[in-house]
Amino acid sequence: MTQELRPAYRRVLLKLSGEALMGEHDFGIDPAMLALLADQVLEIRALGVEVALVVGGGNIFRGVGLAGAGMDRVTGDHMGMLATVMNALALQDFLERKGAYCRVLSAISIHPVCEDYIRRRAIRHLEKGRIVIFAGGTGNPFFTTDSGASLRAIEVGCDLMVKATKVDGVYDKDPFKSPDAVRFERLTYDEVLDRRLEVMDATAIVLCRDQGLPMMVVDINKNGNLKRAVLGENPGTLIESGDKA
Repeated sequence: MTQELRPAYRRVLLKLSGEALMGEHDFGIDPAMLALLADQVLEIRALGVEVALVVGGGNIFRGVGLAGAGMDRVTGDHMGMLATVMNALALQDFLERKGAYCRVLSAISIHPVCEDYIRRRAIRHLEKGRIVIFAGGTGNPFFTTDSGASLRAIEVGCDLMVKATKVDGVYDKDPFKSPDAVRFERLTYDEVLDRRLEVMDATAIVLCRDQGLPMMVVDINKNGNLKRAVLGENPGTLIESGDKA
């Protein structure tokens, strides 16, 4: 008899960069990448895990970039928030076409296309087994989607946040540029801050540290990593508060 797989986490949030949706393209959304992501999300949902997602908008628009070229920062950030809504709708479509129940909740009101973010509503969707995609960042300028992901994960009571990347964990330097880069299996949030490791922005890291939310950094391009993470394995780098075990 096949042993039943029991997830180690009840509710998780997956943080995706907008660039992750580009796949092999230089801009926009790669349908093949959306399909890969949707399959991995549905795989862990089938285990009984409640799943939330936050996706960035860098594949469509980056407010910081144009702000550096002279655009008003607040305007640029609002445009970036709208880009995250576009990505969230695309991901919702792929998930629903594969049979999932999915809701997009936005921090900025766009009633014809998605729901407003309301904490109790989001938790209720998760409890009913629906996949929830949080869009619009925090709804405020000067905050990244990294901070939005940490905030939402804490607000809705997630047990783990998974940061999806193109590499298999956190390194002491860029592994694409430095062949001698060393990968960490475990870190504390204080170590991430002290070493200035480029995992997430400092606000997001401090939020997770202060609220005791563990984070796992994994290579999302390797099929099965997300499932391994929720089953309690460590396919990348685990970051926690306090002393490492």
